[in-house]
Amino acid sequence: MNQPISKQRKIAKSPFKILDAPALQDDFYLNLVDWSSTNVLAVGLGTAVYLWSACTSKVTKLCELSTMVTSVSWTVRGTHLAVGTHHGDVHLWDTTLNKRVRVMGGHTERVGTLAWNATVLASGSRDKTICMRDPRCPMDVTSILQGHKQEICGLKWSFDDQQLASGGNDNKLMIWNCHAPHPVLRFTDHSAAVKAIAWSPHQLGLLASGGGTADRCIRFWNTLQGHGLQAIDTGSQVCNLLWSKNSNEIVSTHGYSLNQVIVWKYPSMTKVATLTGHTYRVLHLAMSPNGQTIVTGAGDETLRFWNAFAPSTSASTLSSLMLPLGRHNIR
Repeated sequence: MNQPISKQRKIAKSPFKILDAPALQDDFYLNLVDWSSTNVLAVGLGTAVYLWSACTSKVTKLCELSTMVTSVSWTVRGTHLAVGTHHGDVHLWDTTLNKRVRVMGGHTERVGTLAWNATVLASGSRDKTICMRDPRCPMDVTSILQGHKQEICGLKWSFDDQQLASGGNDNKLMIWNCHAPHPVLRFTDHSAAVKAIAWSPHQLGLLASGGGTADRCIRFWNTLQGHGLQAIDTGSQVCNLLWSKNSNEIVSTHGYSLNQVIVWKYPSMTKVATLTGHTYRVLHLAMSPNGQTIVTGAGDETLRFWNAFAPSTSASTLSSLMLPLGRHNIR
């Protein structure tokens, strides 16, 4: 009996939109791009944060700080933006009013990574600590997580908000729960910095992580049982990972030396597409609210928009909602 031939989904090899992003830093440890649930892209450029509406292409300058912006992260609702700084503070902005509502201390060095769950903001710093913050509380920091020996460069909450994954320049991947100051799991298999972290939206406890230049591997973990599942050597520095919301696929972005974007089928880890165009390592990655479009950013000072993932059965393509193709400036 003949097996039906499965159709390989075709992905456009060129971005459908490019935004110039002057002063977008080429620093592996920073996280300067995030896409909100309300379809607004936040980008940290030098000492400023800009907001770009995917629906109207309107650019708004949210703020100009006295220090470098080192991370940005939207709340789940997409109404407030956390901004990490080189000085170690975290600024919270109400973007509906373009108003700063709070400045939170707690770190002694730069804040390179931020992650929200429904109510709590986790911030990771070069001071080796993770600060947990609840903006509803008067205290800037509700608890401090310590375990990494070097800079925290990746933070992601699981989709049920119960586990926080952290990656460090000490090559460690750690899993924390909300009730303990020490990690419940420590994974030491990577041989370079762990910035790229992504939880599967399809399977509880399935976590992907990627290692830096000396490692090059994407590794998968079962955090409910506490063991590794599989690993694949990608051939270059892994800078970011994101799972598709609509299919069992994952995208990785890369640095030295290929500067590419790869869409993989999970769990076979066959390549669906390889996307090239950036001339610097692809350090920044975010996904549109409908899960179809990704935006990548690099030290070549461009943001590139790709139709990387299939739509859900009810979704319309984001690219059709955007203004015409071409190259534009984000500031």
